[in-house]
Amino acid sequence: MMVPFLSARSREALERLAASERTDADPLTRLRDIRDLTAALETEPALLASVRAALAAGESWQSIADAARIKSAAAKWRWQGSDEEIAARLEAGRKRSARPSSVPTDLPGLSVSEAAKSLGVSAQAIYLRISRGTLTATTVTLDDGRSYKRVMLP
Repeated sequence: MMVPFLSARSREALERLAASERTDADPLTRLRDIRDLTAALETEPALLASVRAALAAGESWQSIADAARIKSAAAKWRWQGSDEEIAARLEAGRKRSARPSSVPTDLPGLSVSEAAKSLGVSAQAIYLRISRGTLTATTVTLDDGRSYKRVMLP
């Protein structure tokens, strides 16, 4: 299966998937091959080259996004700017996704929603009480940059 505009990595992943189909490979092998192809295509240099060619031909970001079947903002985030800018955005995204997604349980006080539930009021009421000085709150910033508003109930 020859697709000359794809990188060697993408062509190899495509060939492995085609081979696993021909040899009636087990489902896990096929799954790995599909994911390998997906990962290769997501970083395929031909994608960026096609986007840049479309922009040079006068296409809008909206038409590029429509062709890629994504939102315009997502297309710009992925492909706008220099190679260095794109690489920096992707690296920042990888770092964000590598951070733990769960809220730490050892933070002082209560979250705004926990305080609201405890007092039987809305989160907005908690924020109003904080701004009026009837409740105290602090913002805890973790080493990885995440921050949490914590409410200290009397």
